[in-house]
Amino acid sequence: MKKKIEKVAVIGAGSWGTALAMVLADNGHEVRIWGHKEEQITEINTLHTNEKYLPSVPLPHNITGFSSLDEVLSEIETIILAVPTKAIREVLNKIANIRSEPLIIVHVSKGIEPDSLLRISEMIEQEMPADLLKDIVVLSGPSHAEEVSLRHPTTVSVSASNMETAEKVQDMFINQNFRVYTNPDIVGVEIGGALKNIIALAAGISDGLGYGDNAKAALVTRGLAEITRLGVKMGASPLTFSGLAGIGDLIVTCTSKHSRNWRAGNLIGQGHNLDEVLKNMGMVVEGVRTTKAAHQLAVKYDVKMPITSVLYDILFNGVNAKDGVDMLMARSKTNEMEDIANVFDDQNSIVHDKK
Repeated sequence: MKKKIEKVAVIGAGSWGTALAMVLADNGHEVRIWGHKEEQITEINTLHTNEKYLPSVPLPHNITGFSSLDEVLSEIETIILAVPTKAIREVLNKIANIRSEPLIIVHVSKGIEPDSLLRISEMIEQEMPADLLKDIVVLSGPSHAEEVSLRHPTTVSVSASNMETAEKVQDMFINQNFRVYTNPDIVGVEIGGALKNIIALAAGISDGLGYGDNAKAALVTRGLAEITRLGVKMGASPLTFSGLAGIGDLIVTCTSKHSRNWRAGNLIGQGHNLDEVLKNMGMVVEGVRTTKAAHQLAVKYDVKMPITSVLYDILFNGVNAKDGVDMLMARSKTNEMEDIANVFDDQNSIVHDKK
């Protein structure tokens, strides 16, 4: 079936927004990308590159850069929201003041807001008036922008409360290099995408300390267990965490040189302090902010999240990285299968309560 060609706006001209703009452009869509730096937009429009974020990658000519939100949103039905979590409310507030027609918002950021403890879809619902919000879709999964921009095979999930909208977005993005599945569990997809960054920071610290593959495998496995525990308490399906938005995204973020969360953790493990690391990274490390939110969520839902707890102490309470690992290893003994069974007991309890 022939794809419907649309005008699509990508809000955020970082590496991930630009890579997704390329996927849409490859599918024939008229793609507009918004950024707040004039020199970056000029580069996109004249040189068809975005060197700071995707070095040596030529951009398709059907991507046009805009520095004006008014212009980029004209005659647009669908936007891809690709700004850092901390900028989402500000950008949405500006969009709400510009728009008069409802939008489908596809958010591709991965984080949870500290203090409010809201997922990104919940932040969107707060900031966008109901008459301006047609639907919200989440796109998540194991997908480094650097590899997507080189058209390497990549597979992701899209989720929405309305599956017809999820399928529309699936059709917009899917091609021979970028495979898209739908998933009805919007809570699980968002939680998996956000919390994997915490475990990636921990994996980077472990590697920075020189602990090797055994330690990292344990962190990934036990990290998935605590992500699932919290996710189920928040209403997610445990099955989502065995899919692309769960274990898939967790593996790629904990093991790849492209992962900024892993790189930040690696520097901390080598002895650098957090402020120094964030200053030198030059890009947002979502896992730091999400660690604070997840620590608060663990308290709120009374969920044991030992890796998250130790990472919180390393990042915000001055605990030495090696001492943090020693604390994890010295925890009281427990039974792995009991842990897994408890997750499904929680799921059954939630399902029963909803009936």
